Amino acid sequence: MATFFLALGLVLVVEGLVYALAPSLVEQLLAALRAIPEDSRRLIGLASIAFGLLLVWCAKMLGA
Repeated sequence: MATFFLALGLVLVVEGLVYALAPSLVEQLLAALRAIPEDSRRLIGLASIAFGLLLVWCAKMLGA
């Protein structure tokens, strides 16, 4: 459970930094995402999930 809270906290820190340091970039990114077809966005999301799970697995194998 501690690992879950650590991961969630890190995600929130990174998200907060993006919004705090480059809010206009976030708006540009959202506009660019609207231009991508929904199926492609879904595929990008699934690929991100798979890569994230791979990173979590690697971290666990290394003793995290």
